[in-house]
Amino acid sequence: MAESPESPETHALKPETIAVQAGRPVHEPDQPLNVPISMASTYVGGGDKEYGRYTNDAWVAFESALGALEHGEALTFSSGQAATATILDLVNDSTVVCGQAYLGTTGQLADLEARGRLRTKLVDISDTESVIAALDDDTAILWIESPTNPEMQLADLPALIAAAHERDIRVVVDNTLATPILQQPLLLGADIVLHSVTKYLAGHSDVNLGALVVRDPDLFSVLKGRRDLIGAIPGPFEVWLALRGLRTLPLRVRAASANAAELARRLEEHPAIDEVRYPGTGAMLAVVLPTAEAAELLTHSTTLWVHATSLGGVESTFERRRRWKGESTDVPEGLVRLSVGIEDVDDLWMDLQQALSSVGLPR
Repeated sequence: MAESPESPETHALKPETIAVQAGRPVHEPDQPLNVPISMASTYVGGGDKEYGRYTNDAWVAFESALGALEHGEALTFSSGQAATATILDLVNDSTVVCGQAYLGTTGQLADLEARGRLRTKLVDISDTESVIAALDDDTAILWIESPTNPEMQLADLPALIAAAHERDIRVVVDNTLATPILQQPLLLGADIVLHSVTKYLAGHSDVNLGALVVRDPDLFSVLKGRRDLIGAIPGPFEVWLALRGLRTLPLRVRAASANAAELARRLEEHPAIDEVRYPGTGAMLAVVLPTAEAAELLTHSTTLWVHATSLGGVESTFERRRRWKGESTDVPEGLVRLSVGIEDVDDLWMDLQQALSSVGLPR
């Protein structure tokens, strides 16, 4: 006898389906397919909403979709930096162990350390033994990026998460570069997943947003309480745009990742490039040129590639990261971080080839 087909309620949906279906209004006659934008700061009292600093229909829809993709409960913030600050606001006079991280994150840590709020250990996140050795009784948080921004190093997430939890240390994983399409840190045991929604989740270089995702209801309540209190809330229109972008996240990530893998292969063979750093998956890579001057010339010699500091949009962007004064000195002067978009890969390669010829080395 044939087995009964699974129902949608029991079947584990794939990310492509979740990204499209989650956070939709109920399927009833005359209901819109998308949650309308509610431009309200104040609600009639006596209900669940009360005030615009506490909730918004667009937030709920986006948070539902992102939470489903990351297998947790999501909170949206006005920026990735606001989400980061909300976590660090809960840490007092303890060590945060952090690998080579995004400049905005290390900047916040340095500011808090200078004001005596906490102490920070910066470790090589790809060296698992060294990271574990840095964990001690004073460590409140193990902060992980994987891949790291901009050096593209990978962390052994299962090993580091397990080691931290053995010491009762919470683990934060910045999943901005990988996205939930490529990894779900909460399923590996991480306590908090952080996103700069500005990047891949929104995907169109038109909003500034952040998000946190957790599985612990008590931790969710604490983080939401901090968001409500300090007011690090997003605008409803920006979140509506981000949700629209999220609908195509799996398609964009897979198309851009295929481009990145092919470009990494071709760049490995180019004589103008000293080193290619590609983690083997995802749409981000970095190349190292012999000098800062060569790297700068590359980023100003293209037609399709855009010299810009952000990443994760449909368009291809790149920049020499050491042009920023606060960037880690571990980052080579000639390192160029590339955020590969969804354009035709041969067009992107043609543009890079002609630009690389301008740095004074043969093709």
